Amino acid sequence: MVGMEADGKMGVHLDVSTPGYAGRLEVVEGPTGRRVRSASEKARIAAESLMPGAQVSAIARKHGATRWQIYDWRLRLRLGELVLPESQEPLFAPLLVEEAPLPRVTPKPPKSAPAKVEIAINGMVIRTTVEVEQLAQVIRAVRASR
Repeated sequence: MVGMEADGKMGVHLDVSTPGYAGRLEVVEGPTGRRVRSASEKARIAAESLMPGAQVSAIARKHGATRWQIYDWRLRLRLGELVLPESQEPLFAPLLVEEAPLPRVTPKPPKSAPAKVEIAINGMVIRTTVEVEQLAQVIRAVRASR
């Protein structure tokens, strides 16, 4: 094998061309990829994720965060550890309460003069005066007695 040397263990070879060469080392300057966010920015992002229809994964992608960070910030926002800045306009719509419609009341028929009723059952006759509202009750009572 050309360019392969044994490392002292049987059957294991290292891909090095010269002894002591560890490989290529590249130094990258600038931001490390880790973002430092202020508490107000975390609160704003968490509040955005609580909006109706918002998806945590989409909010995380939009802001370069992870879903778990967003969930943590939401919890901290609920616990009061993160607070939205006072100068920022509210992110939630104001609550509107509509009054429930009043239940429909069926109008009672106007009181009329008492009606004279005569009921004949098995040779027996009952004569009485009854208000119109009570006439149905009288008829039900007579039917139930049969």
